[in-house]
Amino acid sequence: MMPDDNTQTLNEGLAQAMLVNRHLLVTAESCTGGGIAHALTSLAGSSKWFERGFVTYSNASKQDLLQVSLDTLNRHGAVSEECAAEMVVGALVNSLADIAVSVTGIAGPDGGSDDKPVGTVCFGWARREQQPLTARTIFPGDREQVREQSIQMALQGLLDLLRA
Repeated sequence: MMPDDNTQTLNEGLAQAMLVNRHLLVTAESCTGGGIAHALTSLAGSSKWFERGFVTYSNASKQDLLQVSLDTLNRHGAVSEECAAEMVVGALVNSLADIAVSVTGIAGPDGGSDDKPVGTVCFGWARREQQPLTARTIFPGDREQVREQSIQMALQGLLDLLRA
């Protein structure tokens, strides 16, 4: 499955920026299930700037692969800006990349709560040796729409970080 037109446009812009800056990129994904990495690697030549991707769907995998702390998971939950921040830092620590993105959320159709309804997604973006930026949003739509909007926001955030 190819990314939609908006995702493809973001992806192409990101690829150019990564090449110009000579950066490597790593992803740390939960609710998107590797969708960001899939979108990025749909471009020919992405091996020049895409270093690796982590799909950490379970809390145990977030701890094992990205060093998300048990305290963070217990206090804030996997769907939190705190978790997204630890995921993005862990991705950089466990890769050769210069820049990273993380995403964790509730794509649905169930799993939501009053505090974190379906569509709640948290993001982290970071450059190596810098504090991560985070965001939380609630996307409308069904599971696939939430996931696609998450991929687009992740890519846009990377572009914004590179342009800052």
